[in-house]
Amino acid sequence: MMSRSYTNLFELASGEAPLPSSGFSRAAKKLSRVATVPGVLSELDDEGFSSDAPSSVCQERMIIVGNQLPLWANKGPDGSWHFGWDEDSLLLQLRDGLGEDVEITYVGCLREEIDPKDQDDVAQSLLENFRCVPAFIPPELFSKYYHGFCKQHLWPVFHYMLPLSPDLGGRFDRSLWQAYVSVNKIFADKVMEVISPDDDFVWVHDYHLMVLPTFLRKRFNRVKLGFFLHSPFPSSEIYRTLPVRDDLLRALLNSDLIGFHTFDYARHFLSCCSRMLGLSYQSKRGYLGLEYYGRTVSIKILPVGIHLKQLRKVLDLPETESKVAELRDQFQGQTVLLGVDDMDIFKGISLKLLAFENLLMQHPERRGKVVLVQIANPARGRGRDVLEVQSETHTTRERINRKFGRSGYEPVILIDSPLQFYERIAYYVISECCLVTAVRDGMNLIPYEYVISRQGNDKLNETLGVNPSIPKKSMLVVSEFIGCSPSLSGAIRVNPWNIDAVAEAMDSALGFSEAEKQMRHEKHYRYVSTHDVAYWARSFWQDLERSCRDHVRRRCWGIGFGLGFRVVALDPNFRKLSIEHIVSAYKRTKKRAILLDYDGTMAPQNSISTSPSSEVIEIVNSLCQDPKNVVFVVSGRDRATLTKWFSSCEELGVAAEHGYFLRESKNSEWETCIAVPDFYWKQIAEPVMKLYTETTDGSAIETKESGLVWNYQYADPDFGSCQAKELFDHLESVLANEPVTVKSGQNIVEVKPQGINKGLVADRLLTTMTERGMLPDFVLCIGDDKSDEDMFEAITRAMAGPSLSPVAEVFACTVGRKPSKARYFLEDTTEILRMLQGLSAASEPHLLKTVSKSFQKVVIE
Repeated sequence: MMSRSYTNLFELASGEAPLPSSGFSRAAKKLSRVATVPGVLSELDDEGFSSDAPSSVCQERMIIVGNQLPLWANKGPDGSWHFGWDEDSLLLQLRDGLGEDVEITYVGCLREEIDPKDQDDVAQSLLENFRCVPAFIPPELFSKYYHGFCKQHLWPVFHYMLPLSPDLGGRFDRSLWQAYVSVNKIFADKVMEVISPDDDFVWVHDYHLMVLPTFLRKRFNRVKLGFFLHSPFPSSEIYRTLPVRDDLLRALLNSDLIGFHTFDYARHFLSCCSRMLGLSYQSKRGYLGLEYYGRTVSIKILPVGIHLKQLRKVLDLPETESKVAELRDQFQGQTVLLGVDDMDIFKGISLKLLAFENLLMQHPERRGKVVLVQIANPARGRGRDVLEVQSETHTTRERINRKFGRSGYEPVILIDSPLQFYERIAYYVISECCLVTAVRDGMNLIPYEYVISRQGNDKLNETLGVNPSIPKKSMLVVSEFIGCSPSLSGAIRVNPWNIDAVAEAMDSALGFSEAEKQMRHEKHYRYVSTHDVAYWARSFWQDLERSCRDHVRRRCWGIGFGLGFRVVALDPNFRKLSIEHIVSAYKRTKKRAILLDYDGTMAPQNSISTSPSSEVIEIVNSLCQDPKNVVFVVSGRDRATLTKWFSSCEELGVAAEHGYFLRESKNSEWETCIAVPDFYWKQIAEPVMKLYTETTDGSAIETKESGLVWNYQYADPDFGSCQAKELFDHLESVLANEPVTVKSGQNIVEVKPQGINKGLVADRLLTTMTERGMLPDFVLCIGDDKSDEDMFEAITRAMAGPSLSPVAEVFACTVGRKPSKARYFLEDTTEILRMLQGLSAASEPHLLKTVSKSFQKVVIE
């Protein structure tokens, strides 16, 4: 049964129901572009949502999707529900960075379970009053999705915990994965209820919704979609253990912008894309990006900040002032070290207590003077591991207090009951040092909150008896393994597993001079106060707009099934080559130039057998026998190999080593396109390449007559890529004054004489045909990689010159749908051979053997 809130959206869109507010009126107008009849979503493909159409909305809109809506919910005695904004929710706080002119709609779950009979009324109320669209997930499905797949599989792996035994997270459960996908699909349906795909931006948050981008991209090919991961992203060695690793990566790559807190997290993600999907990233003008089927997926690296306005508002509360006064009196004459953590296995609470115990043992003078206050927030997950952490924490605290405590002095104070926010702020204010020693954490904003709280205000200065003219001070001891660590340059960074080092860090933090503490506090305060949550949201929003800027001018195709779906985005002029069209042009023309790449064009790139098949030889021979054709195979391979492979093709022209060598038929002599007097530079380059070959397992040197190639196809992808960059720079340095070019390609670094490229062959062929009275009126050029782009560029340039007929039919064709200087594409080598077969069949067989040799040949001079 369809929910009433769902149908009511379309009633509003069609004007059949009253509009509650002007803000919602704008949303209603936009919904008419999605709906066809009330309650039914249109099945139009993405072409139905033309980005060229005028927008129906002047105000920019953002749809923010998270696991939970930023709302609290209470059920009254009469059974009615009451809702309000959750001021602590990050999704609510980020509104400050988007500006008042951006209209925000939220999609997510409620924390409370709503009875099915109340769901329609609740959904309608939340949409009208809060612009929130709730996703109601059946309890059993939600448990499998959240407590099952999210907390038993994704969360442990993302925090570097592998299920090495059933007790450690449990084995992979396919039913939990199916529940995860199902819930993401429900979220996608909810987004589709309110989205206007031409105008709206969608911002998806965290690992709970990692496959949502695929569902949205499948429905709207040009959706403007950003994703931010708030947890760590593990190294490829850990991530690759997930059975659904490729599905998750491909789903994330259906976003336009993917955000991470730190470069380490982004680096791990890029490494996974390289190792598992074969994708490489590039840095352009400071922006990182992945080329994925013609789309550039941008990578954003920026840690989230805190909500300054809210925190300062709490600092001004009289309750905070009273609590600070109470704590001041409670810890009179003592120095407070503070820890604030969730009670889970990754926060390292027990390690912190052991380090504090070590501090008291190694520094007896600290006993009675230093107190560790550990605030343990309730765990977000559940299970035996949480119970074990709780038990170990309480046991360790009791042992330390028995060992070092005395009347009036309790070394460790453990607060495991929920605290009000103002109470936590009060603990920050009176603490000399904050300890955040998690063994793994995505971000952790506790240090940021601590720094701002220590800055205080006039009322708190008066309460503490502090001279306001004296600079404030604070100290931080933070784990190397938390996301905020890189941004806190003045903190003492520790390995939380090294208990002795953490204990010494505590002692150092207490022993620093006042000036040192003030200087470190000032550095942190300057950063935290300028990089708040508004700054983070604004920066992400700006980068998302930039990433989606060229959506309008791209043509999009959806390919793949299920979670393997992806969108190919190409230039509007780039289209698939119609075999009927090219055969028709072939029949009409009289003087034809045909240039064919070999590897990846006539033979599959990763084929075990690299030599041409009998089918390829037959097709090439057939084309060569037509007197109207001049056919060249243009390859990067050496001339000995090509001579052997095409020995049965009498009239075939061959260009070897990217055009350095060429001959116009089997019985002709090999010539060189460019005169190279000496190859002495090989004696410089080869020893350098040998050095990198020895240190890079799986790499090899390919020696050609005209150049040298270092190939790392079988090396470790990350290490090979790193070594290739080093080798490239090394070769450019030692060969700076030599007449050579150093180029990098897919898994290779190549050194060759300057000026050699496949474009030379195309230029020379067209020019010579013209000089011999055979002005080409048909040109076909096919290739699959970067080296072939020079040929495409050459024949495109020739269209405006005298070496082509004014009415020439020109077909530059690449293999696969990807960015290219060619105007046409065919999907793979099978389609290429089918097209060439069509051309050979269209040749005039009665002319093939009656024309003189002099007319068949074109002499390349």
